[in-house]
This record gives sequence, C-alpha cells and structure tokens, in this order.
Amino acid sequence: MAFLLMFITLLHLITLAMLFIATMEKSWWVWDSTKNSDLWYNCMYDNATETWLCASTKETEWLQAVQALMVLAVVFSSISFLVFLGQLFTMSKGGLFYVTGLCQIFAGLTAFTATIIYTLHHADILGTSPDPSRGHYGYCFILAWVCVPLLLCSGVMYVHLRKRE
Repeated sequence: MAFLLMFITLLHLITLAMLFIATMEKSWWVWDSTKNSDLWYNCMYDNATETWLCASTKETEWLQAVQALMVLAVVFSSISFLVFLGQLFTMSKGGLFYVTGLCQIFAGLTAFTATIIYTLHHADILGTSPDPSRGHYGYCFILAWVCVPLLLCSGVMYVHLRKRE
C-alpha cells in the first residue's frame, strides 16, 4: 500500500510539473530554431545580442480559451494535490479519495480540451505572420498531450484508492 501511495503521489507531482511547464514555456509552435510561439508570447532569437525578443501574442478567442483552460488545468491539479494531502492526514480509515480524483480528472479534461482547441485552431491562433504551415508543434504542446492521459489515469487511481493504516 505504501508503494502505491508513493507511486500515485510521485505521478501527481510529475504531471503537475509537466502541466506547469507546458503552460508557461515558449514552445507550442516552432517555425525554426529562431522563431517560436507559445500561449503568451511570440518570440524571435536575436543573433546580435544572443537573446530572445518576445512580444505578446495577438489575442483571439481561441487563444484565450486555450490559455484559460491550461491555467484551469494547473489550478485543478494543484487543488487536487492539496486536497489529497489534507485527506491523507484527516480522512478516516477505509475512506476513498473521491474529491482528489475528481479534481485530477477535471484537470485532465481541461488540458484535453485546451490541446484539442489548439490542434484544430492553431492557424487562427497564430495568424498569418509568419506562415503557420511552415512550422510544427513544439515540445510544450506535446507535453500537454502527454499530461492528458497521465492526469486521467492518476485521477482514476485516486478514485479507487482507499486510505489504510
């Protein structure tokens, strides 16, 4: 039982870190090694100063939806972890971690919705400058997709997990 509890806790922390990185880092769409875009900024690498120059992205309804859903996924997963810690120390023997599991499942569903929206509407989100057809998805987008099944699996595990002495 202790091994399962440690595994679920570690899985939760890993998915929370991956979800936070996917939300905050700057690589949802990559044109080449010097241009990329994320949920918040469009960035370009300046060779003269050897720094990234970033400007705010053009706010579209689709981008705002993806931003809100990814932040909501991080919030749900964080709340889920805090509730888990609270339940771990206060819940009676034999209790189930329903609230923790449901929060984690909601985090997975919001991340899933955000990545689906970005997948279907990345051309609208990115605009026309530079041409989105010349780029590809970045590692943060892929990381967000990897988080979805991990969040859902950990949520299901929490729902079935019973507290033992």
